[in-house]
Amino acid sequence: MILPVGRVGPPLPCCYIKLISWEEGGYMTSDKPMPRGEVVVGGLSVTAGYFNNDAKTNEVYKVDEKGMRWFYTGDIGRFHPDGCLEIIDRKKDIVKLQHGEYISLGKVEAALMSSNYVDNIMVHADPFHNYCVALLVPSHQVLEKWAQEAGIKYKDFSELCDKGEAVNEIQQSLSKVAKNAKLDKFEIPAKIKLVPDPWTPESGLVTAALKLKREQLKTKFKDKLQKLYE
Repeated sequence: MILPVGRVGPPLPCCYIKLISWEEGGYMTSDKPMPRGEVVVGGLSVTAGYFNNDAKTNEVYKVDEKGMRWFYTGDIGRFHPDGCLEIIDRKKDIVKLQHGEYISLGKVEAALMSSNYVDNIMVHADPFHNYCVALLVPSHQVLEKWAQEAGIKYKDFSELCDKGEAVNEIQQSLSKVAKNAKLDKFEIPAKIKLVPDPWTPESGLVTAALKLKREQLKTKFKDKLQKLYE
């Protein structure tokens, strides 16, 4: 029997799991063909709250009319027809742009990673702008091969990343894969900054599982992100 990937395991007998519609993000339990929404967990195994943090506890723990205590995980999931749950997004990774559109940073990043030029990417959205930008670590091998074929002269990889020709080439590649992924125009980064050094767990910019540490990245590249909005 071949099992599909990306699904979570079954809950413990003492747990309850349900989805709550999140209208602002466009995830509804009435969605077809699969209901979608924020994943909440209830039951006697749910913890009492955050230690010495009543504000956070009151934010994500709620008791319903039947006295059941629920933990609002912040994860967005969907139930498949066979009853399996799949995590498809994260509320904190969804940003509302200036004109009211919602952009899922994780979804866009996953789509853009299919470009051969991309070794890693962090999409950034600001509520005061109507477009997103991105920090991108290019694949050394792929970008250098392109530069050689295009006759681009450079001293080192850092200088190559600063060249307008390289930025334009990667921007075109991102637009192509975004179109194939059926991303909306506002989901395609309007500006990108190429970062020559890889993001590693040792640098503190990604986890051991190579997931982005978004806050650390925003702090380290604060100036570069600000320039992308100028």
